[in-house]
Amino acid sequence: MSEPTSRLWGGRFSGTSAEAFDALNASLPVDQRMWREDIRGSRAHARMLGAQGIIPRADAEAIDAGLAQVEAELEAGTFAFQPGDEDIHTAVERRLTEIAGDAGRRLHTGRSRNDQVITDTLLWVRGRAESQQQALADLVRALVDRAREHVDTLVPGYTHLQRAQPVRLAHHLLAYAWMLVRDQTRLQFAMDAAGESPLGSGALAGSGFAIDRDATAAELGFARITPNSMDAVGSRDALVDYLSFAAQLGVHLSRLGAEFVWWSSEEVGFVVLDDAYASGSSMLPQKKNPDAAELARGKAARLSADLSGLLGATAGLPLAYNKDLQDDKHYVFDAADTLDLLLPAMTGMVATADFRADAMNAAAEEGFLAATDLADHLVREGWPFRRAHEAVGALVRVCSDRGVGLAGASPDDLAAAGLGDVTVPDLTALASVEAKDVPGGTARQRVLDQIDLIDQRVAGW
Repeated sequence: MSEPTSRLWGGRFSGTSAEAFDALNASLPVDQRMWREDIRGSRAHARMLGAQGIIPRADAEAIDAGLAQVEAELEAGTFAFQPGDEDIHTAVERRLTEIAGDAGRRLHTGRSRNDQVITDTLLWVRGRAESQQQALADLVRALVDRAREHVDTLVPGYTHLQRAQPVRLAHHLLAYAWMLVRDQTRLQFAMDAAGESPLGSGALAGSGFAIDRDATAAELGFARITPNSMDAVGSRDALVDYLSFAAQLGVHLSRLGAEFVWWSSEEVGFVVLDDAYASGSSMLPQKKNPDAAELARGKAARLSADLSGLLGATAGLPLAYNKDLQDDKHYVFDAADTLDLLLPAMTGMVATADFRADAMNAAAEEGFLAATDLADHLVREGWPFRRAHEAVGALVRVCSDRGVGLAGASPDDLAAAGLGDVTVPDLTALASVEAKDVPGGTARQRVLDQIDLIDQRVAGW
């Protein structure tokens, strides 16, 4: 139990809080990580109050000095949290008042925890997003570097997990790089959405003091101020935008992880993961498990759940602020922490993977991967595509029944498929990839063009 006067809101209450309510209401274990943002926002607010003459300049200076001391204590790990500190904002203001006395009690002039908390959260998200943008660039560069090494390595491309057409390994890796390029666009959008300062919106109706919102926005690095106070304190759209980025990135990393899990299996044998990104079995001594890739595959569900959780928490809320919004940071912090684990691990896994070019090249030559190339050849000879498709399909069936690939088709096989008078072109994997000489295709120069284009895009991040 605690006395009501120890609370920022205690004056209205004559009784004490129930311990069960205190436990439910407190968010300090979650939001204390935002102490830097809270102090930064409070110092900007105090300086503005002093500059505007809303509080004496001497008090603004005392607040600034007191907050600097609070910051030093938190940085050093000597800050003593108290049972009545229900959140980081309360804890900082309580300690400031202990240091600065009545001057510290002036800090909250013209401000509510409603605009304070969303300001702090947006500052935190923007800072984390900036570091993740760099981590995202590192992963793209790792994929591009490996693509450069394997422009001439051929590998089966799949649809429905069935071999479809040969592609360059570089082309395959660049497909994931382009996914991440789009993820960066989503991240930038989220950073821009978090670029409006809510500070000065008060509890919901703005401030009755002549505050300078533009000044605090500029000091805190916001691009602009929010135009509507109710929307400012009640919206979590920027956080949803960040979680949408995180969820989509999680899906892309999950797909990349699944690819490496499959490729590293003994049945496929296309890649061997470095020991630094694999683990063993507690029972089976021969095992080398692709755990980094498997964890990436599994985290997509968690990141999607974070997005779904915040959408669910905000759905149906009337304007303006509601206590439901206190849970927003659970989802945002979890997603950010998850990405901070995933991105460097996936970058390292890609950078150190041993791609087995011989196995890939051999697999690209097997079976019926050049079937479409043969059909395209017939079209160039004047056949309607559907007729060519049917004839090549019949040849595949005949060869499959004999247990040979297209390269092993005999004159009798060709005749049985109605292709007895056809001159069969070069059906090698290399001829196949080079035939796709269109933008976005697998021809060597087109793949090199992709690499140059991604280099240019990442250089601009």
